[in-house]
Amino acid sequence: MTTFLTRTPVIWALFAASILITVGFGLMAPAVGGQYLDSILTGAGAQKHLAAMTGPQRSAHFWITALLDTTYPLAYGGFFAAMALRFFGRFGKLAALPAFATIVVDLTENTVQALALSGAANVLDAKSWLTPLKFYLFEIAGVIAVIALVIAIVNMFRKKTA
Repeated sequence: MTTFLTRTPVIWALFAASILITVGFGLMAPAVGGQYLDSILTGAGAQKHLAAMTGPQRSAHFWITALLDTTYPLAYGGFFAAMALRFFGRFGKLAALPAFATIVVDLTENTVQALALSGAANVLDAKSWLTPLKFYLFEIAGVIAVIALVIAIVNMFRKKTA
């Protein structure tokens, strides 16, 4: 798995997918009333927002969550993990842990939201810890990916002068 993730075309594909999905969220925002549950940090806030949504907004949000927001953590989390695995050498697996954790937490948050949006179960209170944890892990994994990029650039220049 790590060999596959660290291949240059895979890294670029994950990066491109992350950008395209981000654009997709922007394009689809009007269908959900402008704000996604993902951006609401508390269960109480999510409950209030969900109660204010119309049936079509809930349905659109459900499908966006099921399709776009399921692939999103795989794309950005995979990209962050791939950068860490490729450029942190023997510490790559350790550096990739926040990215993999972000994927798990984001997918868990998506499940909680999809259950509430579909009316199957309302466990949105879990968002009070899931969503802040997702953002915290995302930030850590993002910083690690930026450091990996710096390492990659330094390595590129070193090889040209060697």
